[in-house]
Amino acid sequence: MPIAGGTMTRGPRVLLRQIREAMADGGPAQGRLDVVVTTIAQSMVAEVCSIYLRRASGELELFATHGLNRDAVHATRLKAGEGLVGEVARMAQPISLSDAPNHPSFSYRPETGEDPYHAFLGAPLLRGGRAIGVLVVQNKSERRYDPDEVEDIQTIAMVLAETVASGELLAQEELRDIEVAPHRPERIKGQRFAEGLAFGHVVLHEAPLPPERLLAENQQVEEIRLREGLNTLKASIDALLDGGQGKLAGQSFEVLETYRMFADDRGWNRSLEEAVRGGLTAEAAVDRVRNEHRARFAQARDPYIKERLHDFEDLANRLLRVLGGEKPGQRALPDDAILVARNLGPADLLEYPRDRIRGLLMEEGSAASHAAIVARALQIPCVGRLQGIRDRLSEGDLVIVDGETGEAHLRPRPDMLESVQSRMALRDQRQAEFAKLRDVPAITADGTRITLLTNAGLAVDLENLDATGAEGIGLFRTEFQFMVSEELPRLNSQTALYKLVLDAAGDRPVTFRTLDIGGDKVLPYMETSEREENPALGRRAIRLGLDRPSLLRLQLRALLAAGAGRELRVMFPMIATVDEFRAARELVDVECEWARRRGRPLPARLRVGAMIECPSLLWHLDALLPLTDFVSVGSNDLFQYMYAADRTNPLVSDRYDALSPPALRALQSIQKACAETGTPVSVCGELAGRPLEAFALITLGFTRLSAPAGGVGPVKRMILSADLVAARRSMANLLGSSAGSIRNEIESLARKLNVGL
Repeated sequence: MPIAGGTMTRGPRVLLRQIREAMADGGPAQGRLDVVVTTIAQSMVAEVCSIYLRRASGELELFATHGLNRDAVHATRLKAGEGLVGEVARMAQPISLSDAPNHPSFSYRPETGEDPYHAFLGAPLLRGGRAIGVLVVQNKSERRYDPDEVEDIQTIAMVLAETVASGELLAQEELRDIEVAPHRPERIKGQRFAEGLAFGHVVLHEAPLPPERLLAENQQVEEIRLREGLNTLKASIDALLDGGQGKLAGQSFEVLETYRMFADDRGWNRSLEEAVRGGLTAEAAVDRVRNEHRARFAQARDPYIKERLHDFEDLANRLLRVLGGEKPGQRALPDDAILVARNLGPADLLEYPRDRIRGLLMEEGSAASHAAIVARALQIPCVGRLQGIRDRLSEGDLVIVDGETGEAHLRPRPDMLESVQSRMALRDQRQAEFAKLRDVPAITADGTRITLLTNAGLAVDLENLDATGAEGIGLFRTEFQFMVSEELPRLNSQTALYKLVLDAAGDRPVTFRTLDIGGDKVLPYMETSEREENPALGRRAIRLGLDRPSLLRLQLRALLAAGAGRELRVMFPMIATVDEFRAARELVDVECEWARRRGRPLPARLRVGAMIECPSLLWHLDALLPLTDFVSVGSNDLFQYMYAADRTNPLVSDRYDALSPPALRALQSIQKACAETGTPVSVCGELAGRPLEAFALITLGFTRLSAPAGGVGPVKRMILSADLVAARRSMANLLGSSAGSIRNEIESLARKLNVGL
């Protein structure tokens, strides 16, 4: 292929092999880089070949050159966006010019001696969606490079980026202060998703392609693999859209049409085909095009466009799995794996060997996301909202997950590691103290009996029931079985799970919450109507169940069958009106009658309750409570609706505090109404699992709490030291405050009363 006025003398694979052979004898870093640029220049018949790498400061430094003044190496630095090289990095795409000096972005640097060179072709070195450097070839003659030539330099730039970053050409210590291979200790602040401490070695959820798998041995074979992979991908999406059994479990149905649009997009398909024709494997082609899209979309300010990048990345990841013929969880893991991902679906974390995952770090997500909930159930420390963490880590890096402070420590110093190990030992000691309290009744210092339950949703949660000493399951989230399944669980499957839960609980009570899907929990195998602008306020939970009574009746039938001969507690989520509860309870009666007519055994005692999550019920408790056998306060949703602040949105989730006068007054009104009618009431969710918040709850009069497994021990210790008579006198005065939060005042009160927080 003609390049820079000549003919390309060797293909990309031959070129890479010759570079590696030239590097085999070792030598200093600069010498190896000089061989690289000389080899590329000779191969591409270019008079100049230069490599610029990005410093941690953001500047692009000339690291090696063939043809320019050697004294300019390490002396010439371009600021972000400066010159044509800076423009290539900023745009994250190649620039081809026949007369570079006359371009408006040209930056003249006399020390380089590039005055006579007119033709310019630059390509970004992309890794993780960022331009970590630029590869440039130049010639004296004025000419414009054709598309094949541009494709060739992109292929070489991709291979060069991965080869350098992997340490194959330059050792990590020789890349000090260079972004392509971060090696210094770093601390990144994020958000705590699941408490705990852990350290171990990084496993990237989307593993990078090793350099040896980048270039194709046979171009025709790779073209066939790519074409077959695309066909398989499109067929799976079509099956999903047509109601068939697809394999995109965990992805929202509403983006499937976007997936299909991307899969059919001519530009995307053409980019993949051109990359393969340029000598890349099918996987490398997908990775290169994905990196290019990442880098370009990162420049966009429009949130909608950025969201489309997420859709595109999910599609690209899916195609990579199709090409690889394997699922993420099939990879071998070290014994101390710290999983690092952009985000995870509900089934992704469960696919990994549970005994090998020590911690989880995510760029995105929220404390209420599926992955975070599963991490808490598995007691895996998890920190999220860690911007750019995937690009700052390599496979095998040592990292600390601090689920107490919401931080990640990358490549920590020995003293930091020792500090964390000491904190972990202290946590183990505290856990041992909590274990001693396992069989101690939760009775306050002044004699008030508190029923302490735990939340569950996965079979693994049942293992925590005995270990924590919880008196039962106050909230079993039945939707988890649906979210991790690739098809609607059948009657027998649902019945088996519910029976397993009841068997594990024995004589202890279990409250099953019916399906709470919709909103951010959309099942891929269920059809949806038009896209909802605000799904959190849309057709979800009981609304979806009443709109599709066959779905809810199937679940109720499974629950009744599992509970035959024993007590069964069923609770409906997101009840907003009394009529909704009446309609839901009628379905229970219908299913009971269905079972009686067929002579099937029913529960010995059936109790039906409602979750108080919608603020509308606060003014209609007098009508609701007489119809229920019990109620439970879903504090997470109740407060997000009260404050009109999406708890999964990090931009607004911290705009309110659960320990604020309005929130606590709402809880107090619920407790008083239930006490007046004799209706059993509990509080479930994260609020009940934090000692300070739980102290406020029992001070308000709540005597039944359902906490995450990890919160049972700390909350019980608090309960044993609490004097509620003294606390209630002071709490009454605090509720009259006009402050946005009284957290500090409640904490001061607890410490004054020597409550163990």
